[in-house]
Amino acid sequence: MGLFLTHIGQALLMAFGMFWSVGWSLVLGFLISAVIQVFVSKEKMSALLGGDGPKEIALATGFGAASSSCSYASAAITRSLIQKGAGFIPSLAFLFSSTNLVIELGIILYLLMGWQFTAAEWIGGVVMVAVMSVLVRLTYPWRLIEEARQHAAHISAEHGHAVSPVQNGRSFGARLFSSEALVAIARSFVMDWSMLWKDLAAGFLIAGFLSVFVPIDTWRTLFVTSLSPALQMPLNALVGPLIAVISFVCSIGNVPMAAVLWGSGISFGGVLAFLYADLIVLPLLDAYRRYFGWKTAAYIGFVFYITMVLTGIIMDGAFSAFGLVPHPNPNIREQTTHFTIDYTFWLNLALGAVAAYLFVLSAKSPMQAHHRHG
Repeated sequence: MGLFLTHIGQALLMAFGMFWSVGWSLVLGFLISAVIQVFVSKEKMSALLGGDGPKEIALATGFGAASSSCSYASAAITRSLIQKGAGFIPSLAFLFSSTNLVIELGIILYLLMGWQFTAAEWIGGVVMVAVMSVLVRLTYPWRLIEEARQHAAHISAEHGHAVSPVQNGRSFGARLFSSEALVAIARSFVMDWSMLWKDLAAGFLIAGFLSVFVPIDTWRTLFVTSLSPALQMPLNALVGPLIAVISFVCSIGNVPMAAVLWGSGISFGGVLAFLYADLIVLPLLDAYRRYFGWKTAAYIGFVFYITMVLTGIIMDGAFSAFGLVPHPNPNIREQTTHFTIDYTFWLNLALGAVAAYLFVLSAKSPMQAHHRHG
């Protein structure tokens, strides 16, 4: 019993250590995301994405990169885009980019796993949009898409109130520091946190407990690390998303678990495929079912899985060809639980104060009923 309690303590310490390493970057990322969301009109975005051409896909990818990193919020926005007449492929491109090209995800990957994973995540996000676009064009389900639009039209529930964009005749700088904008930024910041904190907490806790209670040899057996790299890489890319599906952790919440897998010797492409698969976790597949109907949800899940596997293989091959695949860090457990007064401490202190201010400002200016839904 004493050993079990010791392991529990080690798992919790590991989870907290991971959070401590990236806490400031979460605040910074959500703050930047909130600023962008406050000045972007979703109605205008929908109007610009009416077709399925390269221009609309590129615009949707850019809009997604400037959006929230919460997978559930992105799925809700995607439902709204499809309902309002946006093209099916651009709507899915928005979904991919909003969870793979956002700044906070890149920062956390850099801090926990290195710049190579940040680059592979961002480049891979663009590759996934391209691969998905080709797959959908080859199998374009006209009837399912029309059914999805009709189904989405009957769904009005959203994850929260959208913040009205601050758009008037003043300069951007004047608008940014106006009291109206600061309140809107605070609301958007708190809204993102309220939607994502459970996934973040689950991600850190799952990674902490699995790092302590699951031996490294178990991961190596599951991901067949005994095979040659040529065989291991595609097999890991096939298995990685399946592990993500049952982990129930979406968006940046699966980064801590990816760090554990990488430290256990899983292939680069397998870890990337795991990271890419935040959009097909079971709760999100159920959200697609509720938003678009089960047939469209099954189609989206299948296309996304194939896209993530292929992109993991492509990125592994490209980074290997250029000698950019980093060496795994088997000491991540020890490094994560080592605390010192360094730049991380001061950044957490400073950005923590910013977060506290935004929470207080949002609480003092609660959302009124007349604000429109997303």
